[in-house]
Amino acid sequence: MVDSLTDGLKVRHLTMMGLGSAIGAGLFLGTGAGIAAAGPAVLLSYALAGFLVILVMRMLGEMAAASPSSGSFSTYAEMAFGRTAGFVTGWLYWFTLVMVMGAEMTGAAAFMGAWFGVDPWIPALVAMVVFAAINLAKVSNFGEFEFWFAAIKVTVIIGFLVVGTLLVFGLLPGSAPVGAANFTGLGGFAPNGVSGIAAGLLVVAFAFGGIEIVTIAAAESKDPALSVGRAVRSVVWRISVFYLGSILVITLLLPWNRLDEAQSAAESPFTLVLQQANLSGVVGFMEAVIVLSLLSAFNAQIYATSRMMYSLALREGRRGPLARVDASGVPRAALLVSVFFGFVAVLLNYLDLDGLLTFLLNAVGASLLAIWAMTVASQLRLRRRLEAAGPLPVRMWAFPYLSWMALALLVGLTVLMLTDASSRRQVLATLAVVVLLTVVGLVTGRRRAAAR
Repeated sequence: MVDSLTDGLKVRHLTMMGLGSAIGAGLFLGTGAGIAAAGPAVLLSYALAGFLVILVMRMLGEMAAASPSSGSFSTYAEMAFGRTAGFVTGWLYWFTLVMVMGAEMTGAAAFMGAWFGVDPWIPALVAMVVFAAINLAKVSNFGEFEFWFAAIKVTVIIGFLVVGTLLVFGLLPGSAPVGAANFTGLGGFAPNGVSGIAAGLLVVAFAFGGIEIVTIAAAESKDPALSVGRAVRSVVWRISVFYLGSILVITLLLPWNRLDEAQSAAESPFTLVLQQANLSGVVGFMEAVIVLSLLSAFNAQIYATSRMMYSLALREGRRGPLARVDASGVPRAALLVSVFFGFVAVLLNYLDLDGLLTFLLNAVGASLLAIWAMTVASQLRLRRRLEAAGPLPVRMWAFPYLSWMALALLVGLTVLMLTDASSRRQVLATLAVVVLLTVVGLVTGRRRAAAR
C-alpha cells in the first residue's frame, strides 16, 4: 500500500538522500580506526561490509518497489511475522535515529560553537529549529535541501579521489609516484592477519548505515516502483566506489600504522592526504565538510523518524494526531515529537549522565544488525507472496541463496561482535532494548485486541 503522503520526491532526491545519509562524519573521522586495526587489508573489511549492505538493500528494494510504505522494513516485518515484529523493528529504528541525531548535533554544535565563540547549545538550538522548519514544509522542499547537501559531499569525495589519484601517480607539482611502500611495505597487505581484518570489520560494519532511508522515502515519490529501483541501484554502486576508492587512496598515501580514529578535522586521513597536495586551508575546509555531513544526516534523520512514527501510528488503526498529515502532506505531529526527542538526545549528550548515555549509545551500536536481520527474514518470508501479487519491479539476485548468505553473514558478524568486549556490550544493550520493545509490543497488542 502507498500511505496517504504526497508524491513530491524525485529519483534524484532519493539517490542523493541515500548517498548523503551514508557519507557522513564517520567516513571522514572514523576511517583511520579501521585502517589502524587491519592495515591496508581494511579494504577487504569494507568490501565484505559493502557486499552485505548491497544484499540487504537489494532485498529491501525488492519489497519497497512491490509494496511502497513509509514504514519500509517495519511494514514488511509486520506483513511477514505479525504486528509485534513490525512494532519492535519500527520503534528500534526510531530510537536508534533519535540517539544518533543527538550525537551528530552535539558534534556539529561543538564545531560551530568554536567558530562563532559561543556555547555549543546555541548553534544546536538554532539548527534544531531550522531543520524542523525545513521538514515541516512540503516534502519536495526537504528533498531539494537534502539533494544539495548531499551533492556537496559527493563533490568533495570526487575531488578527493581526483587529487589522491594524482598524488599516487606523482602528477602534481612537487609529488612523486608513491608506489606500494605504504600498501605492502609495512608488514604486508594484512599486517595483523585475519584477526586484523575481523577487527576492521567491526569498525566499518555500520559505515553504510543510513542508506535505508531511500526505501522510506520511496512512498513519497511519483512512481515508487520505478524510483526505488533506480535509486537503490545507483546508491549501492556509488557508495561502494566512494568508500573503497577513498580507502585505497588513503592506504596508498599514508602509513597505516600512524592512523587511528580522528578526534578533530586536523587528524582526519582525508585532511592528511589533501595536505600532501599543498592545498591551503585544508583543516578549515574539512571542518566545514564534517559539519555539513553531520547536519545533512541530521536533516535526513528528522525526516526518517517522523515517517516511521507516522507509519507505526497509521498501522495501529487509530486516527490520532500521529497518524494524520497536514495540508502539505507532512505528518506534523509525528515530526514534532521526533524533533522533541532529538532535543532530549542532545541534552543527554551535554549532561553525559553516568551510565545512561553509555547504555543508550551502546544499544544504538548493534541495532542495525537486528534491523538488517529482520529485513532479510521478511524478504525470505514474503518473496513468494509478492510474486503471486504480480511482477516484481526489483528482484533479489539468486533467491533464496544470496538471501540466506546475507543472513549467515549477519549471524557471523554478531558472533564476531560477541568476541570483542566493547562490541559485546553493544549487542547485549541492543538485546535489552529489543526485549523491552517486545514486551511493550505484546502488551499493547493485547490491549488493542481487547478493546475491539
